[in-house]
Amino acid sequence: QAQLVESGGGLVQAGGSLRLSCAASGRTFSHYAMGWFRQAPGKEREFVAVINYIGSSSSYSDSVKGRFTISRDNAQNILYLQMNSLQPGDTAVYYCAARPVTTAVTSPALYNYWGRGTQVTVSS
Repeated sequence: QAQLVESGGGLVQAGGSLRLSCAASGRTFSHYAMGWFRQAPGKEREFVAVINYIGSSSSYSDSVKGRFTISRDNAQNILYLQMNSLQPGDTAVYYCAARPVTTAVTSPALYNYWGRGTQVTVSS
C-alpha cells in the first residue's frame, strides 16, 4: 500500500530555515512525479513545488521561487523541500504528494497519493 510520511516541520522565526522530508513506500516512487503543497487555515490547498520522476525538472509557485528548493533521492525514496528565508505567510500544513506519471503538474487534483502533512509555523 502506498504511503507518504512527511517530517521536519516546526516553529521557526521569520528569516529562518527548515527542511521537510517525505519518505515514500509501497510503490516504485522513482517512476512518479512528486510535489509539495500547503494549506493555511481557511484557505484552499495550494501548489508550492513539484518535481519530475528523475529530478531533472521542477516548478515553483511565485511566492516561494528563489527561497525554496525541491529535490528527491530516488535511491532512498525521499522527497525534500529546503525552505529558506521563511516568512509568516509560509505558515501552513505542508503535504507531500505523488502521481503515477513521470511529468509533474501543479494542480493538486491530479495527484493520487498524499501524506498526512506536517505543520510549519513562522513567527514574526
